[in-house]
This record gives sequence, C-alpha cells and structure tokens, in this order.
Amino acid sequence: MAQINKEIESYIRDIPSLPVSVGKVLEICNRPAANPSDLNQVIALDPVLTGRLLKLINSAYYGLSNHITSLVKAITMLGINTVKNLTLSTAILGNLPKNKGINGLDMEGFWRHCLCVGVTSKLLAARQGIDPKYHQEYFTSGLLHDIGKIPLNAVLTNEYMKAVESADLNNKPLIICENENLGINHCITGEKIALMWKLDSPITDVITWHHDIEGYTGDNLKVLCTVAVSNYLSLTNNIGFSGNRKPQRPDHNVWEIIGLNEDVFESLKERVAGEIEKAKIFLNF
Repeated sequence: MAQINKEIESYIRDIPSLPVSVGKVLEICNRPAANPSDLNQVIALDPVLTGRLLKLINSAYYGLSNHITSLVKAITMLGINTVKNLTLSTAILGNLPKNKGINGLDMEGFWRHCLCVGVTSKLLAARQGIDPKYHQEYFTSGLLHDIGKIPLNAVLTNEYMKAVESADLNNKPLIICENENLGINHCITGEKIALMWKLDSPITDVITWHHDIEGYTGDNLKVLCTVAVSNYLSLTNNIGFSGNRKPQRPDHNVWEIIGLNEDVFESLKERVAGEIEKAKIFLNF
C-alpha cells in the first residue's frame, strides 16, 4: 500500500501545474468586487487562454447568434463566475493526459461518461431553478468528478483492470472493488489532484465526496447531490463507460435535496445526447 501511494503521488506531481494566469483568474473571480475589466486584463495577457475562451464562446456549446471577438464583451455576456469555470475546465483538461493507449480503462468511454455527467448536472441545475450564473460550475464539477481514476488507470493499469472486472463479475460498485484490490480509490486520488491545483471548494468537494454524501458536512451539498444523481443516471443509461456497471442508487434524501426523481432523465435524454456532442470541444484543449 505504501508503494502504491508513493507511485500515485509521484504521478500526480508530474502532472503540469495550472498556468499562472489561471490562478490569477481564480483570485480575481473570488473577490467580492470583481468586474469584467479586471478579469480581461489578466486573461488578455495569456494568448493561449484568450484563444481557448473565444473558441469556446463561439462554439456550438453556447450557440450564440453573433461571433464574439471582444473578450470584455464575452465576460460581460457570460458573467464572471461562468468565465471562471470555463477557464478552469479548459486549463485542467489541457493538463490531464487523454492517453487512449492505456488498457485498464478505455479513455474515450471515460471522457464521454464525464461529459454526460457534466451536461446532465448543468441541465438538472436549471430544472432546480439554480441561478444561471452557477450552471457552468455544475458542469465543471460533473466533468471533473472522476479525475481520480486517471492516476489509478495510468499507474496501476493491470490492477485497475482487475478491479473493473471484479466489480462487473461480483455485482459491486467499482469504488468498493478499488478499495479491495488496490487499497485506495479514485475519490482519494482525485482529492490529491484537486488539492495540488487548489481547486474551488465545490469542485474539490464533488471529486472527494460524490460516493459518500452521508459523510459530507460542507456547504456544497446541492451541487454534490446533483452530480451524484447525474453520475448514477449516466451509468444506468450506459452513456460512456467509467468502469462502474453496478452503481449504487443515491439515497432517497439525495433526490429530496435536489427535488427531482429518476423520471426526469427520460425528458432530458435527447438533449443530453446533443449537449455531449457540443461539449466535446472541451476535450480538444
């Protein structure tokens, strides 16, 4: 177990740090008096980040009728919180490996699952009447909820494949088989990545606690429950593949917290499929 932890931590340390500009964006956005001009000054100094944001804003993901070339206009239109989460999403996905040659877990299926959880979380946030300025936060939290599987899959490829097979053969949730076969799970490794990158608490909490809502005592319960439900709906509808064919249904109180039930997904299926295709642009960074 000590050797596994050492290998995992070494792998995580080798993941590139987030760009300095991203840290500055987060710092500005967390100020109560932040304004688009302040944000523009920081982003404009990073041509890569500027290009990514304008590419996203003008993509099918947003479907705006007019082409946006002004960063200030984009920030004003979308809002500071949305731009913050877009910045974070593109920077993180640009840093995470997307190696399709790793055999423990098919990465194409994995990222499709993550996109599904992200877009479903965003759509469920709208159904709950959540302020639109937070919708992108729900998407980002859902998109990144399983990033802890990447180190496990890369460092312990054969062992991770056995954990996935064990979950399937024994009708068990994958996180239980991770603990049994590896002595560690993707929520633990995900938290290590989140802490290294100093991610905002909603995203870190979702990454860390989405399989243990009962043990959670923080302030982000609604987004946590929304992502947990979205994860379950993605898995039970076989959209993408994250290695977990036997997901645990969220407890009744989780559904009560978000004020929705499983039937909601039936009305969203076609829209979820369309939103996944639009959101694939996030994987191009």
